[in-house]
Amino acid sequence: MPQSPIRKLVPFAENAKKRGVNVIHLNIGQPDIKTPQQALDAVKNNDINVLEYSRTEGSETFRTKIAQYYLKNDIQVSATDIIVTTGGSEALSFAMNTIADTDDEIIIPEPFYANYNGFATACGVTVVPVVSKLEDNFALPPIEDFEKLITSKTKAILICNPGNPTGYLYSKEEIQKLATLVKKHNIYLVADEVYREFTYDNKTHASILKEEGLEEHAIVIDSVSKRYSMCGARIGYLVSKNKEFIATAMKFAQARLSPPTYAQIASEAALDTPDSYFAEVKTEYVARRNLLIAELEKIEGIKIARPQGAFYCIAELPIKDADYFAQWLLEEFNIDNETVMVAPAAGFYATEGLGKNQIRIAYVLDQDSLKRAVQILKEALKSYKG
Repeated sequence: MPQSPIRKLVPFAENAKKRGVNVIHLNIGQPDIKTPQQALDAVKNNDINVLEYSRTEGSETFRTKIAQYYLKNDIQVSATDIIVTTGGSEALSFAMNTIADTDDEIIIPEPFYANYNGFATACGVTVVPVVSKLEDNFALPPIEDFEKLITSKTKAILICNPGNPTGYLYSKEEIQKLATLVKKHNIYLVADEVYREFTYDNKTHASILKEEGLEEHAIVIDSVSKRYSMCGARIGYLVSKNKEFIATAMKFAQARLSPPTYAQIASEAALDTPDSYFAEVKTEYVARRNLLIAELEKIEGIKIARPQGAFYCIAELPIKDADYFAQWLLEEFNIDNETVMVAPAAGFYATEGLGKNQIRIAYVLDQDSLKRAVQILKEALKSYKG
């Protein structure tokens, strides 16, 4: 079972804090944006006397409301196309277990969300990576690169859109190329769309659920965690119009009984969040992205991809090994008792040796903190001996 590149350095960060060092966290996608008040109030004001199991697939009122949310985004699905899960993580696990048997393969453009490796390992599924490059801003690799990897064991292509850890936003044309390919080979297209709302530079999100003729092939992973700054709620959902897929995924859902009741109540209330909330949040993230990119570009030797969605970016540093560098930052380096914690990017790749000198940065902190973090990073690179 692979370690999380995001969480494996936590003990070093905790030790630094015990020494009185303030750690600025650039390593984890935990937004500092306030959770919508109506979500918090829905739990506080609830008069439940017996905290019962919920339905295996999630409450009907919640799933109906989720379907209404999708309709607002011009996506037609019904409550019966949705299974509520314990976070997007469980949705991914259910999807892999449903579509693949032991030693089957799923093709994923890398770098990808590191836990895809963990879910695949737990399911006995083999991840087959196809490389996207920083020089191309991590755009979709040529479709021929995907097709030559398809074998009799290939069950799906999995993408994250917008991407974690790259922030890349796939265009409609790129989605259509993938849709044509999966239909040609009769495999699934799984899209992790949890960052749907966070798109920048006047670009729009292209959901696979909007593609005509893809109904039997499209599986969407979704979550309230990042959308409403509710990571601790652990509520996600699996969405597909493929009835056989949903029926099989339900068997995995039944085995874990049900998703958490209070978290569903909070998440259902969050769906009433006005659009103005997202407009304000997007404006803030764009400002943070612009500041972060501008400050990083001042550092000699750094290469950086420009994200168009989510709130992550990959930076290539003038070092040999980001794992050692990240640990050194926490153990040996500080400026005025402050240091930074980053996520080494090698753990976001499946191909051995790739991403060794790259880090993922989550720009989920206020602009002053981001600017200070980059200043510390700049001085650290000057002092680091490798």
